[in-house]
Amino acid sequence: MRVVHLRAVQRGRVVGAPALQLGLLAGLAATAGLSAGGWAAGLTCLVGLDVLLVRSLVRAGLIGASGTRLGAANAVTLGRATLACGVAALVVTSFSRTTPAPPAAAIVGLAVVALALDAVDGRVARRTGTVSAVGARFDMEADAFLILVLAGYLAPVAGWWVLAIGLARYVLVAASWAMPWLRAGAPARSWRKVVAAVQGIVLVAAASGVLPAALLSVVLATALALLAWSFGTEAWWLWRHRDPSPDVARRVRGRAPLAVAATGTAVVLVWFAVAGPASAPSAAGGYLRLPLDVLVVAGLAVALPDRLRAAMAVGVGGLLGLLTVLKLLDLGSTTAVGRPFDPLTDWRYLGSATGLLRDSLGAAQGVAVAVAALVLAGGVLVLMPLSVLRLTTLAARRRAGTAAVVSVLGVGWTLAAALGLQAAPGVPVASTGAAGLAVDQVRLVRADRRDREQFAREARVDAFRDTPADRLLTGLRGKDVLLVFVESYGRAALEGPGPTSGVVGALDAGTQRLQASGYASASAFLTSPTFGGISWLAHSTLQSGTWVDSQRRYDDLVAGDRFTLSQAFGRAGWRTVSDVPSNRQDWPPGRSFYRYDQLYDARNVGYRGPSFSYASMPDQYTLAAFRHLELTGRPRPPVMAEIDLVSSHTPWAPVPRMVDPDAVGDGSVYDGMPAQGQAPGDVWPDVAKVRAAYATSIAYSLDALTSFVAGSGDDDLVLVVLGDHQPASIVSGARAGHDVPVSIIARDPAVLDRVASWGWQPGLRPSPSAPVWPMDTFRDRFLSAYR
Repeated sequence: MRVVHLRAVQRGRVVGAPALQLGLLAGLAATAGLSAGGWAAGLTCLVGLDVLLVRSLVRAGLIGASGTRLGAANAVTLGRATLACGVAALVVTSFSRTTPAPPAAAIVGLAVVALALDAVDGRVARRTGTVSAVGARFDMEADAFLILVLAGYLAPVAGWWVLAIGLARYVLVAASWAMPWLRAGAPARSWRKVVAAVQGIVLVAAASGVLPAALLSVVLATALALLAWSFGTEAWWLWRHRDPSPDVARRVRGRAPLAVAATGTAVVLVWFAVAGPASAPSAAGGYLRLPLDVLVVAGLAVALPDRLRAAMAVGVGGLLGLLTVLKLLDLGSTTAVGRPFDPLTDWRYLGSATGLLRDSLGAAQGVAVAVAALVLAGGVLVLMPLSVLRLTTLAARRRAGTAAVVSVLGVGWTLAAALGLQAAPGVPVASTGAAGLAVDQVRLVRADRRDREQFAREARVDAFRDTPADRLLTGLRGKDVLLVFVESYGRAALEGPGPTSGVVGALDAGTQRLQASGYASASAFLTSPTFGGISWLAHSTLQSGTWVDSQRRYDDLVAGDRFTLSQAFGRAGWRTVSDVPSNRQDWPPGRSFYRYDQLYDARNVGYRGPSFSYASMPDQYTLAAFRHLELTGRPRPPVMAEIDLVSSHTPWAPVPRMVDPDAVGDGSVYDGMPAQGQAPGDVWPDVAKVRAAYATSIAYSLDALTSFVAGSGDDDLVLVVLGDHQPASIVSGARAGHDVPVSIIARDPAVLDRVASWGWQPGLRPSPSAPVWPMDTFRDRFLSAYR
């Protein structure tokens, strides 16, 4: 039968004049300049129109393999519907940003002709004795489509609520799938025909621009109210006259709402899996794509026998479930750290994420969120196969209709792909959906293997590995050198988009305070390999002089023998120390790779005070304890230390207050301070509050640091102070870069003289035009400057 349909269309037996249909679009292109989207919309509409007409006529027995009886009335309706397709092409073109908008007169003119013909086809059918259910249905669909197109044209101007006028008919059809009693015919009422005509007249009048702005919304709202009354009274009549059989009534009342809910849930799940964006949750345009894999699965549901269809649905659903979990992880990873989730190595971050939730929200809430995430992932893996099975079963029950829809959408997909149409910037309409995501994951695995080999080659090239001790760091001999990372201290702290006055004030005041104490400083920017988190990638990049932008690279690095700054200082005679107050367990790479002589963490610095969300202790205490443990007493060897300050770690609340340095003691002075500050729940997820809290935390860390330096009075103290990465995108913005400030602070002028050629700017605050280096270049430049 499908062959008969196709032949009938191809020979023009039913459509009558396909060349005239294409001629309409060609004429519009010549006069109004159709965009690529307009051409695609018009052609897709024409194909769908022809398929709908052929299917309806064949079901009614009006055409067969040898001949057709389209009839004059249906021919008029076909012409009217063809004009509606032309209006659709013009409307889509009006939304294009690259093609001039067609004149409203063209849209209104075609719509007026189509509405005028609405009064012709019915009269022709009655005079020729060819009134039929097919003709009535075809007439109704032509009216409904034209009204939808006109409503879409007006929506950007009058408000998106106007779409309710165009969607009313289709909402009723969708509801009838779950509530069969809506499919029965209600008695004809002339006033309903008047209401239907009013919709078209009102929309055309509104599109023409003749209605004053003050009157436009009133007229459209009145038309919508009349339409709602018409559909409402019809639905009420059908409800009252539905099948009174108890079994049928029970099924309608009991099963229909559940069926609608189940089908709706299945549609949402599957559509998110195949069409939802994998990186930008705010990119609503991503959901407007046309996924090829949906068309393929729908086609298989029609073509396969039931057993094979069920097996296919479960298999595809399982794969979609897994890909959806990966997509959710991608969304979270992109939002938090600015890059997609790596399925090979990023699983180990889930434990860290759980710990961060516990520290930020409290033990009970953190565990609850983690459990909810696991339940969500498990639910997706279970529900996705069931959803695909349900939808393919529904498609198989309506094989003819599904085949027609797949045919039309297949043409639309091909045209969209050929014309390069985009639903949003960088988001093509013709999508490969989940299949594309699966291919991307496979490519990611292959790329990871190639990257691993390349990284191994890069790590082997090291100009300083074999440098003898007497030629290392001679320009810093006898000085204590501290490498201080300030958590989340990025360019956003200085330049926005959030408030920056507090940070800028802390930097300028710190510069003046240091100058008063005899210290000078110079600053610039480094480009970090990470964003929003995973700080150890930045630490290892700076220390090793290699670009470490993934957990795989980090694992390979610490398993090797790459020469680090800490090793260089150790070889040259310094006592090397690591101070990471966020650590609560042993850190093997500290000994095996960085080769520190001493490791400090939350357990062995004598802190007896409260924690501040993620931060186990305030930065002021971290620096005071380090001074007490390592910088007091003589004689002693010079100390090189990496110190990680974490008071500015997300969630940036509560933030400690500075106390008198002599009162720091064992940290008990901070008792009660967390309860006096903002709780994370008071800050998140309000963007303005989060950004303000972030700026406050950075200002505190900088105050603690400059207070520590200015109060040391040590002529032989040298610091390299820098951020590890930019804060998460909620603070830094969706398009923020990876730059972080870096400063060198010293009291001995010779220290800064050696790096004068770097062109860094004086003071702690680099301007937007300050030099920017990749972070992996710092090690070699630092060792070269002080060799």
